[in-house]
Amino acid sequence: MANIGIFYASAGGNTTQIAKALQEAFEVEDEACVLMEDDFDSTEQFEDYDVLFLGTSTWGQGDVHFSWVDALLEIGSENLCFKGKTVAFFGAGDSKTHGEHFCSALGKLYEVFVKRGAKVVGFTDEREYTYEASLARIDGKFCGLAIDNMNERDKSEARIETWIAQLKEALA
Repeated sequence: MANIGIFYASAGGNTTQIAKALQEAFEVEDEACVLMEDDFDSTEQFEDYDVLFLGTSTWGQGDVHFSWVDALLEIGSENLCFKGKTVAFFGAGDSKTHGEHFCSALGKLYEVFVKRGAKVVGFTDEREYTYEASLARIDGKFCGLAIDNMNERDKSEARIETWIAQLKEALA
């Protein structure tokens, strides 16, 4: 199996729920599961992995979690190369209170990593969600897994399981 790293940020635990499910399903060691606000030191950490599972909650006007900001600026300013790396994005949002930016942070991660050559897997059908707009919507699909534990908690577990099966197939 590919060398997998999970990098994520979570304030309320919803994105952590996905990270833990990924860690278990892909048997990722604890040291390869990086909580951005506690364990992230440098963009050099990304170099250790062939596959990156990248997660964030969405804040404010569709922003990534604060602990992703410096990393994304560094990736952009230093022109880091992610060619040859496969990435999958995941995160949480609130489709009712923030429906105009639902999980838009995933779209911001997507933009930065694709611009640097990463191959993206794990697109999901956005038609199963009710929201106004999202930067995570790319060609009629979400660029990763979006969950909404505020309004659709009853769908989250099935969405996570389906997405993990999809990733396993894509990475086989």
